[in-house]
Amino acid sequence: MRRWFIGAVWIVVLASCHGDPKPGQGSQQPPQPQAGSQPQAGSQPNPRKPPADTSTGWALTPFTKVDSVNPVMAPGGAIFFDPLRREPVKWEEKDVFNPAIAVKKGKLYMLYRAQDKVGRPAGTSRIGLAVSDDGYHFTRRPAPVLYPAEDAQKKLEWEGGCEDPRIVQDERGVYYMTYTAYDGQTARLLVATSADLVHWAKHGSAFGDAYNGKYSRSWSKSGSIVSRYIGGRIVATRLNGKYWMYWGDKDIWAATSDDLIHWTPVETASALQVVVAPRPGHWDSRLVESGPPAMITKDGILLIYNGMNRRADGDTSLPEGTYGGGQVLLAKDDPTKVLRRLEHNFIRPDKPYEITGQVNQVCFLEGLADFKGKWLLYYGTADSRIAVAVGPNKFLAW
Repeated sequence: MRRWFIGAVWIVVLASCHGDPKPGQGSQQPPQPQAGSQPQAGSQPNPRKPPADTSTGWALTPFTKVDSVNPVMAPGGAIFFDPLRREPVKWEEKDVFNPAIAVKKGKLYMLYRAQDKVGRPAGTSRIGLAVSDDGYHFTRRPAPVLYPAEDAQKKLEWEGGCEDPRIVQDERGVYYMTYTAYDGQTARLLVATSADLVHWAKHGSAFGDAYNGKYSRSWSKSGSIVSRYIGGRIVATRLNGKYWMYWGDKDIWAATSDDLIHWTPVETASALQVVVAPRPGHWDSRLVESGPPAMITKDGILLIYNGMNRRADGDTSLPEGTYGGGQVLLAKDDPTKVLRRLEHNFIRPDKPYEITGQVNQVCFLEGLADFKGKWLLYYGTADSRIAVAVGPNKFLAW
């Protein structure tokens, strides 16, 4: 099922689950511009184009998919008592995908999106938690750790649910999750905190206090907080006195914060400043969307992002709607300035479980870990399962 928003009218088109390119049942999206269209109102293009990418030494590549264990997670049959339906629900029966990663006391923790088969419009999403000793084999908790409930966020989360987490820590060790709340009409970026990854306090919209809350009322997703990857931990780090976050699922924009909870989008002339945009003629011609928490490196800020192909003005060698992964390097002294960008995707669907599923042709990157001497990249496959790829051993963030 696909959705477009035109003026004040929602248009809904039913489509086959296997034939519906993302946006679709797994990650509902706002309307996308057609070839040659102007940027969305309220969004200011970034006029500073990065120089031609003649060197890729700054990038975290290559990654190799671990075929011997993939997919590392598939839908399950666990049951929990849903506080809103007031009945037992098989909360991860339909699909599992789009995981966040945290490393704690020598173990790797995965917070992942799971969908049931009963919620509207395409299954209610909740956030589950699993743990691994090796990064490949996981033990799941029987119940989700973040989900719609009788709380202040119910009106934003029900009944589409809680989607697509990303996790960082502050210097004290408190965990901060950005996640998407979906009420069946509008996706909104929210924040939650935890001391132990199990018990979460919801703080509501990331943008509720900025500009009289105007961005809290509109579509927003995919918060990637700029961090240092230190000994397995992902620690949010101030630049120029502020925390920074990349967000968005058409263009990629930026926001700043003093406390990792309340965020102010970066504007230019009262419009959102575009940091990373889709590229005509490339694999990411339709949209770009933030991936795992952005990494501070010796060269700048490394942002792994997701891109979607539109063949009419993109890469005709890829199927329509293909999602793959790219990388962009931004300046530490100006986190809105792009320094380098890979010309080609470094990961794309080529396995059966990536090609066919709830939404076809999807590798969607959300979790990255420096774990036991390996860079591990976790991603959703066809909005149905979770897989892992191993990166270069010699890449040093510092």
